[in-house]
Amino acid sequence: MAYDVARIRSDFPSLESGWAQFDGPGGTQTPRSVGEAVASVLTGPLSNRGTIGVSEERAEAAVHGFRLAMADLVNGHPRGIVQGRSATQLAYDFSRHLAKRWGPGDEVIVTRLDHDSNIRPWVQAAEHVGATVRWADFDPATGELPVEAVTALLGERTRLVAVTAASNLIGTMPDIPAIAAAAHDVGALVFVDGVHFTAHELPDLAALGADFFTCSPYKFLGPHFGVLAAAPELLESIVPDKLAPSTNAVPERFEFGTLPYELLAGATAAVDALAGLAGATDAASSRRAKLAASYAALHEHESALLARLETGLAALPGVTVWSRASRRTPTLLMTFVGHEASEVTKRLAEGEVLAPSSNFYALEASRHLGLGDAGGLRVGLAPYTDDDDVERLLDGLAAALR
Repeated sequence: MAYDVARIRSDFPSLESGWAQFDGPGGTQTPRSVGEAVASVLTGPLSNRGTIGVSEERAEAAVHGFRLAMADLVNGHPRGIVQGRSATQLAYDFSRHLAKRWGPGDEVIVTRLDHDSNIRPWVQAAEHVGATVRWADFDPATGELPVEAVTALLGERTRLVAVTAASNLIGTMPDIPAIAAAAHDVGALVFVDGVHFTAHELPDLAALGADFFTCSPYKFLGPHFGVLAAAPELLESIVPDKLAPSTNAVPERFEFGTLPYELLAGATAAVDALAGLAGATDAASSRRAKLAASYAALHEHESALLARLETGLAALPGVTVWSRASRRTPTLLMTFVGHEASEVTKRLAEGEVLAPSSNFYALEASRHLGLGDAGGLRVGLAPYTDDDDVERLLDGLAAALR
């Protein structure tokens, strides 16, 4: 079926505000079905997990439903799905878990392309144990992170490579399978930040070669928290600090405190919303198959909008677009001759077009591009973005730059 953006938009109450939302990389709008799922679990009978009474059973069902949904999304195993406060918190947690095995002489590789949440936790963990941090640089002219920029740093003492599957600042999608294969050849683990990637590309843990993969449901229509996916066998080998009475079962041993059952239900609904983007499909199809069809339709939709947007930007004077990699998400970072990006953001807001300006926590990337800490104006497409949104953005930019 053709991608029916009008149908999709009708499930987003927030779009009734009239604003054109281009802040998808910072967090998408939320469909009605997700809000209803959250409300249903939160206001229905609910208590701690168990099998005695409907309130315990509903909590248990929310947890199991969430793990099954996220496993379908990343093509992983439900026992390998860990819930956390955020992807940042999960990176900090696992950097501490893994650093227990590191010491002086060991090495960790991070990249300047990454969001700081996949840099600073590893840098700080390495510093705590005396390990060495090695930096992989991307090409600021092209936005590319060559495989060789990472593989040239690998050695017998490399313990972990932390790399993004897609830059939240400029959209670059490095060749993760090639990087992971080289890292595994020297016995290193690979921690992949898939937060921005998952909003536009269907993840596959095995195909990517990721030992750990993080994502955040609020970047793909869901509630605010983070998810880490890994093989259950790998999680079994990691021993976190935890409370004495808490379970040692995987993945629960990594989830500290009572889980947010209502948010887990919202994430499940978000995965189902993603699976439904392509419209009616064979009812017998698996959720993973429906996700594959929906992501293919989404990719076609966003690619067409991106082409229209890039053509329009090329006609505007004084616009520099920093998103230039050959493989990238529909995310554009731009700066303007004679205009501060933050001022252009304010002018767009006057026409109810939201396109924020910042470094968006990709601090190393912004500095490496020569943009300092200010960054630029970022535009990101989402499943509900339509032609009218793009035209309003281009018109608003033209007016702001006159």
